Amino acid sequence: MYLRPRRNRKSPAIRALAAETRLDAADFIQPLFVHAGREDEAIESLPGCTRWALDGLVREAGEVQALGVPAVVLFPAIAAELKTPGAEEAWNPDGLVPRAVRALKQAHPGLCVITDVALDPYNADGHDGLVQRAPDGSIEVLNDETVEVLARQALCHAEAGADVVSPSDMMDGRVARIRHELDAEDFEDVSILSYAAKYASAYYGPFRGALGSAPKDGDKKTYQMDPANVREAIREVGLDEAEGADMVMVKPAGPYLDVIARVRETTTLPLAAYQVSGEYLMIEAAAASGWVDGRAVAMESLLGIKRAGADLILTYYARRAAEWLGEAGG
Repeated sequence: MYLRPRRNRKSPAIRALAAETRLDAADFIQPLFVHAGREDEAIESLPGCTRWALDGLVREAGEVQALGVPAVVLFPAIAAELKTPGAEEAWNPDGLVPRAVRALKQAHPGLCVITDVALDPYNADGHDGLVQRAPDGSIEVLNDETVEVLARQALCHAEAGADVVSPSDMMDGRVARIRHELDAEDFEDVSILSYAAKYASAYYGPFRGALGSAPKDGDKKTYQMDPANVREAIREVGLDEAEGADMVMVKPAGPYLDVIARVRETTTLPLAAYQVSGEYLMIEAAAASGWVDGRAVAMESLLGIKRAGADLILTYYARRAAEWLGEAGG
């Protein structure tokens, strides 16, 4: 007698019954880029993605929500004249992000609106933290001074109506400081989704092109994680959990499936993973060349991220993946 595992693969119906991992539109978070202009703009570095004006942002978010995607995360393209060494625009209550949050919550009260908490879109230096320059020209990204600014930024977003604030800066202690600030100002119900294990990755280039947020000097290796390390990710996640994070994230996703799996084993918190711009663009470029089936590869990549242990997936494919799942289910 031969054992025949193929019996569980012999038809679409049986494969569906035997499937261990399933994707659903509710797994996705849609990143949305917003700018202060009046017209929507195609993003050259991210084909298929758009830098939305406020009206377009509200319309797109509503359409994404209607497809079953429960949440969006906002990334602002800030005008060059508003970028300063102190990143003061980051906590302007009338700034681009607070206006976008208010517009989204007014139009779509049931949509979960997540905001990015970091200084790189606002900082003249393009770093996630405040920069101190030495006489010899070298730079230091300041930790504790940055954390104070991040707390102001998070509070500003909460006051505008954000459901979740998401610190992506990788400064030490920022989750505890943000949690304290929110609680002190009666925003105990605003959640923190922490970029707990964010790596100093080469996959972020197209995103930085979309926002014009690349660092002017140096790199981000003194605060983002070394791609060589896994145990360090476990430590970072544990610290953020202890400081009050409600959800944690691994970023990027695809090259770090092992990290997602290890983190999944060590925390009971909801675990997010970010399929970043470089991952997206590689699939899109290969599909445009005709060498791969873009839809099939995109869905397989998302399935792999979920199979590794992610509960939530931030992906530029969120809208299209929800549409594809709807077609398959219909």
